[in-house]
Amino acid sequence: MNFSALHQLVKQQTDASLLTLIDELPDYAPRLKDAMRHALLAGGKRMRPLLVQVVGNTLDVPKKDQMAISMAIECVHAYSLVHDDLPAMDDDDLRRGMPTCHIAFDEATAILAGDALQALAFTVLADAPLSTYAETKRSQLLSVLAKSAGYIGMCGGQAIDLASTGKTISLEELKQLHRLKTGALLKACVEMVAIVSEGLLPQTKIDLMAYAADIGLAFQVQDDILDVEGSSEKLGKPAGSDEALGKNTFPAKLGITGAKQELEMLHNNALQALARLPYNTDSLIAFSELLVKRDH
Repeated sequence: MNFSALHQLVKQQTDASLLTLIDELPDYAPRLKDAMRHALLAGGKRMRPLLVQVVGNTLDVPKKDQMAISMAIECVHAYSLVHDDLPAMDDDDLRRGMPTCHIAFDEATAILAGDALQALAFTVLADAPLSTYAETKRSQLLSVLAKSAGYIGMCGGQAIDLASTGKTISLEELKQLHRLKTGALLKACVEMVAIVSEGLLPQTKIDLMAYAADIGLAFQVQDDILDVEGSSEKLGKPAGSDEALGKNTFPAKLGITGAKQELEMLHNNALQALARLPYNTDSLIAFSELLVKRDH
């Protein structure tokens, strides 16, 4: 199977599993349930589940472990987008070319949908069937997800972003912001799979985490570049929104040429980390290529 076909398969399987997850919820709050479905299934690229499954396939991790991790990660990611789009945060009307959750429903429902999706992520990770080995690691998985989503991860990064909007921050501060806001959840995809990989050598995990750190930051650099150079039609939201909001971005800090050089450096660092692994890393290389060369 080529990488594009694998991506489509992962997307289809993830979409189907998430739809089932929502449809199996009781119907006593139908508007909230519809808002959760809207947030989860509004055309996401499923990059995080793809990363989970590419790493999982490389390490020969059982498919049910991969799927549980993928679904939990995607619930957290969807919740974060719902809350990021709120008027008190980035105040966006469009996400992936569709009305954001608070526009499609209302602000209170969107807040509750985000809250419920975050809780659902931990429910999945706590209750989903896992392999015998992964079952012994369930508490570690929950800890990694909680940390990556919370103060020392995504929420902390978002707080720094809000506090620094309209202000000048250093390049290192910008990198730290995005290591938390964007990179933490991508790193969690890799770390959680590593945790359930039986017999994984310590050095191999170190190299995998180095790869994850570099692609996590590269993901954001490319996002920033696309906000300058991309089209609103492909992005599914207005291009140039970061500049309009006074956000700190890599093109604003380094110029568009400098941002592209930063992206290339991070990509090369990620590839060097992969070269140290004792596995066939073709799929991991293809994932990094997809990430840095995407146009939306």
